[in-house]
Amino acid sequence: MTAPQKIRAGRRTVEVGRPEKVLFPEDGITKAGLATYYRTVARRMLPHLRGRPLMLERHPDGVGDRGFMQKDIPDHFPDWVHRAELPKEGGTVTYVLCEDTATLVLLADQGCITPHRWLSRADLPDRPDRLVFDLDPSDDDFARVRDAARWLHDLLDELRLPSQLMTTGSRGLHVSVPLDRGAAFDEVRAFAADVAGVLTARHPDRLTTEARKKARGGRLYVDLQRNAYGQTSVAPYAVRARPGAPVAAPIAWGDLDDPGLDARRWTLADADRLLEDDPWTPTPRPRALGPAAQRLRRVTEGHAARA
Repeated sequence: MTAPQKIRAGRRTVEVGRPEKVLFPEDGITKAGLATYYRTVARRMLPHLRGRPLMLERHPDGVGDRGFMQKDIPDHFPDWVHRAELPKEGGTVTYVLCEDTATLVLLADQGCITPHRWLSRADLPDRPDRLVFDLDPSDDDFARVRDAARWLHDLLDELRLPSQLMTTGSRGLHVSVPLDRGAAFDEVRAFAADVAGVLTARHPDRLTTEARKKARGGRLYVDLQRNAYGQTSVAPYAVRARPGAPVAAPIAWGDLDDPGLDARRWTLADADRLLEDDPWTPTPRPRALGPAAQRLRRVTEGHAARA
């Protein structure tokens, strides 16, 4: 067995055990390769993780194994890893907080392929600073995802809400809106449902908010489920547990015009290219929901009048 590989990560050195362990059999990507990727993208990824509870998607035996999702921080994690104990029904959960590069490398050592982040921060866990729409197709027809993203972007512009776009590394796109943490999850989720209601009313043959697959009728699903306390969304720059090691990559709205774009366009092998540009800079100013909700009511009333 190969000796642990020491990886310098900021002010710490993290030992990666069994660095030769192949996590992506079809691609030959090892645990050391995963750890090196996360060290490389840490400076871009960490601002999207700091202060947020994480759910860890772990595949210690590689992506061919089903793996498991872990909320509670493992007991053997070192003391320097930050933690947040938050309430759940009937008790509490102590989550990992990823505040530095060393923690990212440690997570890779533990077979965490994909960190999933809360849409709120641990200091105000019931007040999200992100609203996320997950555009989830029933197949790999990415043209339908592009159309849905453009329609949603136009509607959010009507509401004067800035939005950011990200490939999921799976099949679809995430559209996120920065919030000022003035509203609780229930209010944010209700607003998201109202937005989705207007969007699907405009394109009833193409879009749906129906969670049951049998009821979608081939329409693209506008998923709002992540906008709730304790729910998570895949973190920007996270690797997905799929062949090819695709990455959830922030993109610019203009990238929708690229004919080569799909949900798995970027992979672990593209780490250096991912760092060339930051499509989410400058960061939009977080917005309050109140004014946007008023504009949405006017849009809804106008739609009802035309109907």
